[in-house]
Amino acid sequence: MTDGGSGPPLARSTLDRAAHRRADTDWLGLAWERCRVLVLDSGNGGRALVSVEPGPSEPPLLVLVGPEDVPDTAAARAMFLGVESDGVPVFVVDAPLPVLSDTRAVHLLEVGHLLADRDAGLFTTGLALLNWHRGHPYSPRTGQATAIDEAGWSRVAPAGERMWPRTDPAMIVLVHDGGPGRAGRCLLGNNASWPRVPGELRFSCLAGYVEPGESAEAAVVREVREEVDVPVTNVTYVGSQAWPFPSLLMLGFQALGDSRSPVRVDPAEIASARWFTRAEIGAALAGRIVDVDGERLVLPPPSSIASFLLRHWLDGHC
Repeated sequence: MTDGGSGPPLARSTLDRAAHRRADTDWLGLAWERCRVLVLDSGNGGRALVSVEPGPSEPPLLVLVGPEDVPDTAAARAMFLGVESDGVPVFVVDAPLPVLSDTRAVHLLEVGHLLADRDAGLFTTGLALLNWHRGHPYSPRTGQATAIDEAGWSRVAPAGERMWPRTDPAMIVLVHDGGPGRAGRCLLGNNASWPRVPGELRFSCLAGYVEPGESAEAAVVREVREEVDVPVTNVTYVGSQAWPFPSLLMLGFQALGDSRSPVRVDPAEIASARWFTRAEIGAALAGRIVDVDGERLVLPPPSSIASFLLRHWLDGHC
Protein backbone atom coordinates (compact mmCIF):
# COMPACT_ATOMS: atom_id res chain seq x y z
CA MET A 1 0.00 0.00 0.00
CA THR A 2 1.26 3.45 -0.83
CA ASP A 3 0.54 6.94 0.36
CA GLY A 4 -1.43 8.81 -2.29
CA GLY A 5 -0.06 12.20 -1.28
CA SER A 6 3.68 11.58 -1.33
CA GLY A 7 4.57 9.54 -4.38
CA PRO A 8 4.15 9.35 -8.15
CA PRO A 9 0.50 9.22 -9.24
CA LEU A 10 0.53 5.69 -10.70
CA ALA A 11 2.40 4.24 -7.71
CA ARG A 12 -0.71 4.26 -5.52
CA SER A 13 -2.72 1.18 -4.55
CA THR A 14 -4.79 -0.28 -1.72
CA LEU A 15 -5.27 -3.78 -3.17
CA ASP A 16 -4.03 -7.00 -1.56
CA ARG A 17 -2.75 -8.95 -4.57
CA ALA A 18 -3.26 -12.25 -2.70
CA ALA A 19 -0.71 -14.04 -4.90
CA HIS A 20 -1.22 -17.31 -3.01
CA ARG A 21 -4.69 -17.57 -4.59
CA ARG A 22 -3.54 -17.44 -8.21
CA ALA A 23 -3.14 -21.21 -8.58
CA ASP A 24 -6.10 -22.13 -6.36
CA THR A 25 -8.70 -22.96 -9.01
CA ASP A 26 -11.39 -23.95 -6.52
CA TRP A 27 -11.08 -20.66 -4.64
CA LEU A 28 -10.95 -18.65 -7.88
CA GLY A 29 -14.14 -20.30 -9.14
CA LEU A 30 -16.02 -19.30 -6.00
CA ALA A 31 -14.37 -15.88 -6.00
CA TRP A 32 -15.66 -15.15 -9.50
CA GLU A 33 -19.25 -15.62 -8.32
CA ARG A 34 -18.94 -12.77 -5.78
CA CYS A 35 -16.35 -10.52 -7.38
CA ARG A 36 -16.10 -7.06 -8.85
CA VAL A 37 -14.88 -6.84 -12.45
CA LEU A 38 -12.85 -4.11 -14.12
CA VAL A 39 -13.59 -4.08 -17.85
CA LEU A 40 -10.74 -2.74 -19.98
CA ASP A 41 -10.86 -2.37 -23.74
CA SER A 42 -7.17 -2.93 -24.50
CA GLY A 43 -7.82 -2.89 -28.23
CA ASN A 44 -8.94 0.72 -27.94
CA GLY A 45 -5.97 2.10 -26.06
CA GLY A 46 -6.82 0.48 -22.72
CA ARG A 47 -9.93 2.45 -21.86
CA ALA A 48 -12.13 1.94 -18.80
CA LEU A 49 -15.34 3.53 -17.55
CA VAL A 50 -15.54 6.19 -14.86
CA SER A 51 -18.63 7.69 -13.32
CA VAL A 52 -19.56 11.23 -14.31
CA GLU A 53 -21.59 11.80 -11.13
CA PRO A 54 -18.91 13.16 -8.70
CA GLY A 55 -18.75 16.89 -8.23
CA PRO A 56 -16.00 19.05 -9.76
CA SER A 57 -13.84 18.78 -6.62
CA GLU A 58 -14.25 15.00 -6.25
CA PRO A 59 -12.17 12.35 -8.03
CA PRO A 60 -13.74 10.36 -10.87
CA LEU A 61 -14.84 6.90 -9.77
CA LEU A 62 -13.71 3.79 -11.63
CA VAL A 63 -16.72 1.71 -12.66
CA LEU A 64 -16.62 -1.99 -11.81
CA VAL A 65 -19.39 -4.43 -12.75
CA GLY A 66 -20.60 -7.77 -11.47
CA PRO A 67 -19.64 -11.11 -13.07
CA GLU A 68 -23.16 -11.46 -14.46
CA ASP A 69 -22.50 -8.38 -16.60
CA VAL A 70 -19.48 -9.91 -18.34
CA PRO A 71 -19.88 -11.86 -21.61
CA ASP A 72 -18.99 -15.54 -21.32
CA THR A 73 -16.16 -15.22 -23.85
CA ALA A 74 -14.51 -12.50 -21.75
CA ALA A 75 -15.24 -14.25 -18.44
CA ALA A 76 -13.31 -17.29 -19.66
CA ARG A 77 -10.18 -15.10 -19.87
CA ALA A 78 -10.71 -13.18 -16.61
CA MET A 79 -7.57 -12.36 -14.65
CA PHE A 80 -7.40 -12.09 -10.88
CA LEU A 81 -6.07 -8.76 -9.55
CA GLY A 82 -6.48 -9.29 -5.83
CA VAL A 83 -8.77 -8.80 -2.85
CA GLU A 84 -10.12 -5.49 -1.62
CA SER A 85 -10.14 -4.38 2.02
CA ASP A 86 -13.78 -5.52 2.37
CA GLY A 87 -12.82 -9.06 1.29
CA VAL A 88 -14.30 -8.85 -2.21
CA PRO A 89 -12.11 -10.27 -5.02
CA VAL A 90 -11.42 -8.17 -8.11
CA PHE A 91 -10.85 -9.45 -11.64
CA VAL A 92 -10.04 -7.70 -14.90
CA VAL A 93 -11.32 -8.67 -18.35
CA ASP A 94 -10.35 -7.50 -21.80
CA ALA A 95 -13.62 -6.70 -23.57
CA PRO A 96 -15.58 -3.90 -25.21
CA LEU A 97 -16.84 -1.47 -22.61
CA PRO A 98 -20.44 -1.93 -21.51
CA VAL A 99 -22.94 0.79 -22.26
CA LEU A 100 -23.87 2.31 -18.90
CA SER A 101 -25.59 5.58 -18.13
CA ASP A 102 -23.71 8.36 -16.32
CA THR A 103 -20.31 7.00 -17.36
CA ARG A 104 -17.61 7.93 -19.81
CA ALA A 105 -14.69 6.04 -21.32
CA VAL A 106 -11.21 7.25 -20.37
CA HIS A 107 -7.56 6.37 -20.80
CA LEU A 108 -5.30 5.98 -17.79
CA LEU A 109 -3.22 8.98 -18.86
CA GLU A 110 -6.31 11.18 -18.70
CA VAL A 111 -7.38 10.36 -15.17
CA GLY A 112 -4.57 8.47 -13.41
CA HIS A 113 -3.59 11.48 -11.31
CA LEU A 114 -7.22 12.25 -10.45
CA LEU A 115 -8.28 8.80 -9.28
CA ALA A 116 -8.30 7.78 -5.64
CA ASP A 117 -5.55 5.38 -4.52
CA ARG A 118 -7.74 2.31 -4.89
CA ASP A 119 -8.86 3.13 -8.42
CA ALA A 120 -5.41 4.24 -9.60
CA GLY A 121 -3.95 0.92 -8.47
CA LEU A 122 -6.67 -1.18 -10.10
CA PHE A 123 -6.50 0.66 -13.43
CA THR A 124 -2.69 0.63 -13.58
CA THR A 125 -2.33 -3.04 -12.61
CA GLY A 126 -5.13 -4.22 -14.86
CA LEU A 127 -3.79 -2.36 -17.89
CA ALA A 128 -0.20 -3.51 -17.28
CA LEU A 129 -1.33 -7.13 -17.05
CA LEU A 130 -3.48 -7.02 -20.18
CA ASN A 131 -0.81 -5.25 -22.20
CA TRP A 132 1.76 -7.89 -21.25
CA HIS A 133 -0.54 -10.68 -22.42
CA ARG A 134 -1.26 -8.90 -25.70
CA GLY A 135 2.46 -8.69 -26.40
CA HIS A 136 3.44 -12.25 -25.44
CA PRO A 137 1.18 -14.78 -27.17
CA TYR A 138 4.15 -17.02 -28.10
CA SER A 139 7.09 -18.54 -26.31
CA PRO A 140 10.30 -16.59 -26.97
CA ARG A 141 12.26 -19.85 -26.83
CA THR A 142 10.23 -22.19 -29.04
CA GLY A 143 7.76 -19.96 -30.88
CA GLN A 144 4.89 -22.10 -29.63
CA ALA A 145 1.55 -20.49 -28.77
CA THR A 146 1.05 -19.99 -25.04
CA ALA A 147 -2.10 -19.91 -22.93
CA ILE A 148 -3.10 -17.83 -19.91
CA ASP A 149 -2.51 -19.62 -16.60
CA GLU A 150 -2.41 -18.85 -12.87
CA ALA A 151 -5.39 -16.52 -13.15
CA GLY A 152 -3.54 -14.27 -15.57
CA TRP A 153 -0.16 -14.19 -13.83
CA SER A 154 1.66 -16.51 -16.21
CA ARG A 155 1.48 -18.05 -19.68
CA VAL A 156 2.29 -21.67 -20.39
CA ALA A 157 3.33 -23.47 -23.57
CA PRO A 158 2.10 -26.98 -24.52
CA ALA A 159 5.32 -28.57 -23.29
CA GLY A 160 4.98 -26.88 -19.91
CA GLU A 161 7.37 -23.97 -20.40
CA ARG A 162 6.12 -21.05 -18.34
CA MET A 163 6.74 -17.32 -18.49
CA TRP A 164 5.64 -14.59 -16.14
CA PRO A 165 4.75 -10.92 -16.67
CA ARG A 166 7.82 -8.72 -16.93
CA THR A 167 8.44 -5.01 -16.75
CA ASP A 168 11.34 -3.25 -18.45
CA PRO A 169 13.29 -0.92 -16.14
CA ALA A 170 13.80 2.59 -17.46
CA MET A 171 15.29 5.65 -15.78
CA ILE A 172 13.98 9.18 -15.94
CA VAL A 173 15.86 12.10 -14.45
CA LEU A 174 15.27 15.72 -13.55
CA VAL A 175 18.64 17.38 -14.11
CA HIS A 176 18.95 20.63 -12.16
CA ASP A 177 21.69 23.14 -11.40
CA GLY A 178 21.22 23.18 -7.62
CA GLY A 179 20.17 26.82 -7.67
CA PRO A 180 17.67 28.00 -5.05
CA GLY A 181 14.44 29.88 -5.54
CA ARG A 182 12.82 31.01 -8.77
CA ALA A 183 16.16 31.34 -10.56
CA GLY A 184 17.11 27.69 -10.06
CA ARG A 185 17.14 25.84 -13.38
CA CYS A 186 16.39 22.38 -14.75
CA LEU A 187 17.38 20.79 -18.06
CA LEU A 188 14.58 19.38 -20.25
CA GLY A 189 14.52 17.90 -23.73
CA ASN A 190 12.19 17.70 -26.70
CA ASN A 191 12.28 14.13 -28.00
CA ALA A 192 12.93 13.79 -31.71
CA SER A 193 10.20 11.13 -32.06
CA TRP A 194 7.38 13.20 -30.61
CA PRO A 195 4.78 14.47 -33.09
CA ARG A 196 4.83 18.22 -33.61
CA VAL A 197 1.79 20.33 -32.77
CA PRO A 198 1.77 23.77 -34.40
CA GLY A 199 2.27 26.50 -31.83
CA GLU A 200 3.40 24.11 -29.09
CA LEU A 201 6.79 22.78 -28.03
CA ARG A 202 6.80 19.85 -25.63
CA PHE A 203 9.63 19.36 -23.13
CA SER A 204 10.16 16.68 -20.52
CA CYS A 205 12.77 15.03 -18.32
CA LEU A 206 15.47 12.94 -19.97
CA ALA A 207 14.85 9.21 -19.95
CA GLY A 208 16.08 5.90 -21.31
CA TYR A 209 16.24 2.16 -20.76
CA VAL A 210 18.54 0.56 -18.22
CA GLU A 211 20.89 -1.63 -20.26
CA PRO A 212 22.04 -5.18 -19.36
CA GLY A 213 24.75 -5.21 -16.73
CA GLU A 214 24.05 -1.61 -15.74
CA SER A 215 22.73 -0.02 -12.56
CA ALA A 216 19.92 2.50 -12.77
CA GLU A 217 22.25 5.24 -11.48
CA ALA A 218 24.83 4.42 -14.15
CA ALA A 219 22.07 4.57 -16.76
CA VAL A 220 21.22 8.10 -15.62
CA VAL A 221 24.78 9.30 -16.13
CA ARG A 222 25.12 7.53 -19.48
CA GLU A 223 21.78 8.60 -20.94
CA VAL A 224 22.21 12.27 -20.04
CA ARG A 225 25.70 12.27 -21.52
CA GLU A 226 24.50 10.53 -24.69
CA GLU A 227 21.44 12.72 -25.21
CA VAL A 228 22.67 16.19 -24.28
CA ASP A 229 26.41 15.75 -23.49
CA VAL A 230 26.07 17.21 -20.00
CA PRO A 231 27.94 15.45 -17.16
CA VAL A 232 25.91 14.91 -14.00
CA THR A 233 26.71 14.11 -10.37
CA ASN A 234 24.76 13.60 -7.14
CA VAL A 235 22.35 11.13 -8.72
CA THR A 236 19.53 10.67 -6.20
CA TYR A 237 16.63 8.25 -6.37
CA VAL A 238 13.21 9.89 -5.88
CA GLY A 239 10.57 7.24 -6.61
CA SER A 240 9.11 4.91 -9.21
CA GLN A 241 5.85 4.05 -10.89
CA ALA A 242 4.55 1.59 -13.43
CA TRP A 243 4.11 2.96 -16.94
CA PRO A 244 1.96 0.31 -18.66
CA PHE A 245 2.41 1.64 -22.21
CA PRO A 246 3.07 -1.18 -22.60
CA SER A 247 5.34 -2.52 -19.82
CA LEU A 248 7.79 -0.10 -18.20
CA LEU A 249 8.83 0.55 -14.63
CA MET A 250 9.98 4.15 -14.53
CA LEU A 251 12.70 4.78 -11.96
CA GLY A 252 12.73 8.49 -11.12
CA PHE A 253 15.91 10.38 -10.20
CA GLN A 254 17.31 13.85 -9.69
CA ALA A 255 20.87 14.73 -10.68
CA LEU A 256 23.07 17.79 -10.49
CA GLY A 257 24.27 19.27 -13.77
CA ASP A 258 26.38 22.31 -14.59
CA SER A 259 24.23 24.81 -16.48
CA ARG A 260 27.43 26.37 -17.88
CA SER A 261 28.25 23.13 -19.69
CA PRO A 262 27.43 23.30 -23.43
CA VAL A 263 24.29 21.38 -24.39
CA ARG A 264 24.99 19.24 -27.46
CA VAL A 265 22.04 17.04 -28.39
CA ASP A 266 22.07 13.71 -30.18
CA PRO A 267 19.67 14.58 -33.03
CA ALA A 268 18.57 10.95 -33.37
CA GLU A 269 17.18 11.16 -29.83
CA ILE A 270 16.62 14.81 -28.91
CA ALA A 271 15.39 17.55 -31.23
CA SER A 272 16.30 20.29 -28.76
CA ALA A 273 17.17 20.76 -25.09
CA ARG A 274 17.44 23.78 -22.85
CA TRP A 275 17.47 25.00 -19.26
CA PHE A 276 14.29 26.36 -17.67
CA THR A 277 13.94 28.37 -14.47
CA ARG A 278 11.63 27.43 -11.61
CA ALA A 279 9.63 30.54 -12.46
CA GLU A 280 9.06 29.26 -16.01
CA ILE A 281 8.18 25.72 -14.90
CA GLY A 282 5.83 27.00 -12.22
CA ALA A 283 4.07 29.25 -14.69
CA ALA A 284 3.63 26.47 -17.25
CA LEU A 285 2.31 24.03 -14.66
CA ALA A 286 -0.15 26.69 -13.52
CA GLY A 287 -1.50 26.91 -17.06
CA ARG A 288 0.11 30.21 -18.01
CA ILE A 289 1.79 30.70 -21.39
CA VAL A 290 5.56 30.36 -21.38
CA ASP A 291 7.14 31.26 -24.70
CA VAL A 292 9.86 29.03 -26.15
CA ASP A 293 11.17 30.30 -29.48
CA GLY A 294 7.75 31.64 -30.42
CA GLU A 295 5.84 28.55 -29.31
CA ARG A 296 4.04 27.62 -26.10
CA LEU A 297 5.87 25.40 -23.63
CA VAL A 298 4.01 22.13 -22.98
CA LEU A 299 5.03 19.95 -20.03
CA PRO A 300 4.37 16.24 -19.33
CA PRO A 301 0.83 15.09 -18.42
CA PRO A 302 -0.02 15.04 -14.69
CA SER A 303 -0.22 11.22 -14.57
CA SER A 304 3.43 10.88 -15.60
CA ILE A 305 6.38 10.52 -13.25
CA ALA A 306 8.06 13.32 -15.23
CA SER A 307 5.38 15.70 -13.98
CA PHE A 308 5.88 14.38 -10.45
CA LEU A 309 9.64 15.01 -10.66
CA LEU A 310 9.10 18.54 -11.92
CA ARG A 311 6.68 19.36 -9.12
CA HIS A 312 9.00 17.72 -6.57
CA TRP A 313 11.85 19.97 -7.75
CA LEU A 314 9.59 23.01 -8.01
CA ASP A 315 8.73 22.62 -4.33
CA GLY A 316 12.42 22.81 -3.42
CA HIS A 317 13.16 19.10 -2.96
CA CYS A 318 16.61 18.89 -4.48
